[in-house]
Amino acid sequence: MSFAFYVVAALTLAGGLAAVLLKNLVHCALALTVAFAGLALLFLQLDAQFVGFVQILVYIGAVAILVVFAILLTRGSETPKSSEIFSRTWLAGLVVAAAVFAVLGWAVLQAAPGLPYATVAPMVTVQEIGAALMGRYVLPLEIVALLLTAALIGAVIVAMHEKEGAR
Repeated sequence: MSFAFYVVAALTLAGGLAAVLLKNLVHCALALTVAFAGLALLFLQLDAQFVGFVQILVYIGAVAILVVFAILLTRGSETPKSSEIFSRTWLAGLVVAAAVFAVLGWAVLQAAPGLPYATVAPMVTVQEIGAALMGRYVLPLEIVALLLTAALIGAVIVAMHEKEGAR
């Protein structure tokens, strides 16, 4: 493993931890964007160009920005005034997280011996995927784009009505 992998992995982990641990929601959303960018860089290092670019376009370009807009539109960026830092059920959450981690670790260890060592990756380029999306699959792509646009407009309208009702 190269030095660049370790740098990108540390960046991704730092972004994920910051997204979970920071108290300001805007900072959490920006840290989540950093984690998404780190994941995209990891995909690009693994020669999965399409997945890396989709990660950049969809998650960074759409989801993270939508989260920031939703936080800013609903005035949810203020830090809660509660004196408690942790929830009352933090111990139960820790137990559930440890159980899920244990089950996933067991599943990975059980599946590892049956995996083949080397497989031939299919040679599909980003250009071929783009040509298929703009040719054969253009109608489903446009339908998804319209649905996402309608969802964004609906979220803005709902946030604006809630903001007016609070005044």
